[in-house]
Amino acid sequence: MFDKLEDLVKRLDEVMQELSEPDVVSDQNRFRNLMKEQNELAPIVEKYKEYKEAKQTIEDSVEMLEEERDEEMRELLKEELSEAKKDVEQYEEELKVLLLPKDPNDDKNVIVEIRAGAGGDEAALFAAEIYRMYKNYAESKRWKTEFIDVNENGIGGFKEVSFMINGQGAYSRLKYESGVHRVQRIPATESGGRIHTSTITVAIMPEAEEVDVQLDMNDCRFDVFRASGNGGQCVNTTDSAVRLTHIPTGIVISCQDEKSQLKNKDKAIKVLRARLYDLEQSKAHDAEAELRKSQIGTGDRAEKIRTYNFPQGRVTDHRIKLTLHRLDDILNGDLDEIIDSLTAADQAAKLSKLQEMER
Repeated sequence: MFDKLEDLVKRLDEVMQELSEPDVVSDQNRFRNLMKEQNELAPIVEKYKEYKEAKQTIEDSVEMLEEERDEEMRELLKEELSEAKKDVEQYEEELKVLLLPKDPNDDKNVIVEIRAGAGGDEAALFAAEIYRMYKNYAESKRWKTEFIDVNENGIGGFKEVSFMINGQGAYSRLKYESGVHRVQRIPATESGGRIHTSTITVAIMPEAEEVDVQLDMNDCRFDVFRASGNGGQCVNTTDSAVRLTHIPTGIVISCQDEKSQLKNKDKAIKVLRARLYDLEQSKAHDAEAELRKSQIGTGDRAEKIRTYNFPQGRVTDHRIKLTLHRLDDILNGDLDEIIDSLTAADQAAKLSKLQEMER
């Protein structure tokens, strides 16, 4: 591990040197790649420097203890030594996490698709609430959300809704949200006061670049129609909405948020790329079934990941058995505690798997 860390220190020096060269700024691709590499390396190198400083403190304290005769001074040195040893242990664990293979999609924007499942109108109402939860979370991170399409149920619920979230690291924070979300509550339409259970599915897909997915436009059919409902900003005035059908897979995407037919077409293509990329990833993940078992959540859309229980005001994430009694805060977009816990659990699982392989 430490040989690798020394190599990373050298590589960061090389990157910084390259960035200072005048011709680099004129080459935007090279400049962008170097900046990305610098951002990835800097936290690891900084943590490694802290680790080495703590190790040096241990050496210095041990050496001074051998020479020091004043008892009060010896106690201070022993305290400093004890703290430095704790720091070294902590830094070693943090470095192991920082050195874990990085998900190449972590920095990407995401496309979110939410669909009502079992529960009829109640499921559609809950889908609208979960949409607002993610929208509020994105706003708290100063990420930009872009509406793509919605299929409403007439009473404020969404049978389906899709939207984009643009922001640095959006996928790294939201990738664990894919799966079945379950709600337990008394619906407004329930006269008997009985608790109903309804479900929705959430799909989180990284935005795919052209290099990620080779898309043949001859495989795509575009139809235009008149925008309507929430998201149609020019309702019943022009044929600006676009329906894209990918003939080989049968994937159909509608986009009606923009007034411009061209912009709706561009958005639909982005969603299609993300869907096709997601399909490719799913196939690769299925081929690595053992690895997926070691991770937090398989990303399977059929996997029940979370329950929102209204009578008890609690949210439970079933993958890590985390229960929080802050339902209102969470539905208002306060997701960091859940996401941080999922991230930590996933990192711990990957470290454990790595240690098994090294034995």
